[in-house]
Amino acid sequence: MKLSEFKFELPENLLATHPSANRDESRMMVLHRDTGKIEHRIFKDILEYFDEGDVMVVNDTKVFPARLYGNKEKTGAKIEVFLLRELNKDIHLWDVLVDPARKIRVGNKLYFGESDLVAEVIDNTTSRGRTIKFLFDGPDEEFYKTINELGETPLPKYIKREAEPEDKERYQTVYAKNVGAVAAPTAGLHFTREVLKRLEIKGVDVTPLTLHVGLGTFRPVDVEDLTKHKMDSENFMVPSETAEMVNKALDNKKRVCAIGTTTMRALESSVSASNRLKPNEGWTDRFIFPPYDFKIANALVTNFHMPESTLLMMTAAFGGYDLVMKAYEEAVKEKYRFFSYGDVMLIL
Repeated sequence: MKLSEFKFELPENLLATHPSANRDESRMMVLHRDTGKIEHRIFKDILEYFDEGDVMVVNDTKVFPARLYGNKEKTGAKIEVFLLRELNKDIHLWDVLVDPARKIRVGNKLYFGESDLVAEVIDNTTSRGRTIKFLFDGPDEEFYKTINELGETPLPKYIKREAEPEDKERYQTVYAKNVGAVAAPTAGLHFTREVLKRLEIKGVDVTPLTLHVGLGTFRPVDVEDLTKHKMDSENFMVPSETAEMVNKALDNKKRVCAIGTTTMRALESSVSASNRLKPNEGWTDRFIFPPYDFKIANALVTNFHMPESTLLMMTAAFGGYDLVMKAYEEAVKEKYRFFSYGDVMLIL
């Protein structure tokens, strides 16, 4: 398929800049692949579509406050430092993006607020990418505590406002556990403790895997021929208990629902020769676009995505290109809210 086939008109006022008042009261479009029927519900109604023995797989990655602001030595210029991933824990070596990048060269030092935190630029990796080493004397806990205090919730750039105290909690799923993401697995933002409890009472199993969402998730596709697009690698882990639970549901012809495209990527990166889920750990750069034969999940919960995004492409691969593009047309007409803090779609 071609990039241009995923273009659609998205009015700017449909980009959600704040979360809904209550997590579980976002609007939910339900898409039935077998009939093409489209329903308009709210998220807490999701219980009606699942029964005892069904399994929901969630991504329990935890977002860390990855956006820091430092000052360049001598000039004092303000520099945004976006932490991407830790390369070496022992010497606090990190992959980062800097802005404005033209001012930051190898050997430059950056100072952060009134803290003792200083970083030295070790290498240029891309036009905006740098490798930096934090010069910090003290135990690891102190280092991460300092990052936590100085860092800002890494809201996506399209949300043109400062991060607010509320974002620290709302740009995080209620089941977030394993720190390492620089963006939230947004389909999970709609779950509340109450919804999870009601699923448990109904006999629906909710089980985790971990995929640390990187900024590559939002990287624009800049080639018309999708086979030439390369995804950034993201670190993931599928525990054996999750694999057992999913495989039991598949054997019993039950629903296995991936909560989010990040969960779906991890599942599809861990398929055994017999088309079952296997415990796995490593990195995945799997890019899913139509046509694609999904092996594990037979239901998907996902937010409404941007035109020409890899997330929309995966959604179209799962729901069927024609049906998903028709649903997006309807979502615009019905004024659904799009992207990270937006509304949600359930595809059955």
